[in-house]
Amino acid sequence: MVQNKTVTVEVVYAGEYVQKLIVVAVEEGASIEAVIEQSGILVLFPEIDLTRQKVGVFSHPRLLTDTIKAGDRIEIYRPLKIDPMEARRAKAKKNSPKVKKD
Repeated sequence: MVQNKTVTVEVVYAGEYVQKLIVVAVEEGASIEAVIEQSGILVLFPEIDLTRQKVGVFSHPRLLTDTIKAGDRIEIYRPLKIDPMEARRAKAKKNSPKVKKD
């Protein structure tokens, strides 16, 4: 009988006002989605929608079907409130010198 190895991984999420890191012991090779569900983080943060939000491991985008290995940190990313390009344009427009028209 072959037993699967148990490994420890972290699941992290930064809500708007609260951040949470949960350490989970799972079978090596479990999917990212299975680890997230097992962590209980979806109960703590009901706003998480894995059908719309991206996930990653150590800042590298991953699919929910990807597998984990010992020591991985699974990150659940919040949707952006504003497109970074739009934010830069707005900031540049605000900080641009005013041209006086005669």
